Amino acid sequence: MPEKNNIPIFRNLDGVYYRVVRDGIHVNRCFSDLSEAEQDVIMAEYNAEQLRRLCHYLSMSLRQIGDALDLVRDE
Repeated sequence: MPEKNNIPIFRNLDGVYYRVVRDGIHVNRCFSDLSEAEQDVIMAEYNAEQLRRLCHYLSMSLRQIGDALDLVRDE
């Protein structure tokens, strides 16, 4: 996956991770753990297709968590 300022650098079962700059050093953090300002910077760089894919990924992740915790029921 290509690396750019705030492009996802890898994914795992916990989420999408980004490389961000904090206190002058690059760190890898899960999107959900970023500050609102950092999330805003990332979201501003996304085009419509990237936002759609991110929303799909997050919704599927929430569904899998709900299934694993037996919180979501189809009726």
